[in-house]
Amino acid sequence: MGKIKLHHVAIVVEDVERALGFWRDTLGLPLHHIEHNQDEQVDIACLPAGEGAIELVAPFTDDSGVAKYLAKRGAGLHHLCLDVGDLDAAAARLRAAGAELINEQPKTRPDGTRYLFVHPRSTGGVLLELYQLP
Repeated sequence: MGKIKLHHVAIVVEDVERALGFWRDTLGLPLHHIEHNQDEQVDIACLPAGEGAIELVAPFTDDSGVAKYLAKRGAGLHHLCLDVGDLDAAAARLRAAGAELINEQPKTRPDGTRYLFVHPRSTGGVLLELYQLP
């Protein structure tokens, strides 16, 4: 599977701009970009931190998975994302070990990044996203 690296920690927030008031303005993390992700129905602010990043994730519809998460659990830590290098090999290894994947087939972001999610039941309670960067 290669070297695994922390890519980002995602935090669900109600409003990206309001959350930037703390993470960017008070704490001082630089804002790399804000993305409007139509596929996942969220806005994402990416703030580099060391070798990884903090992602602030806010739903822009009431029926997205993140909106349902926010309504049920409130704002806070949503998931950890690891860059696994070879997503297909990582997924095969997880399936062979009996891990529950939320999306069986990887999805692709507009920048070419491939990703999938591992259910918290398989990880000890943490939603895990796996990335393969382009």
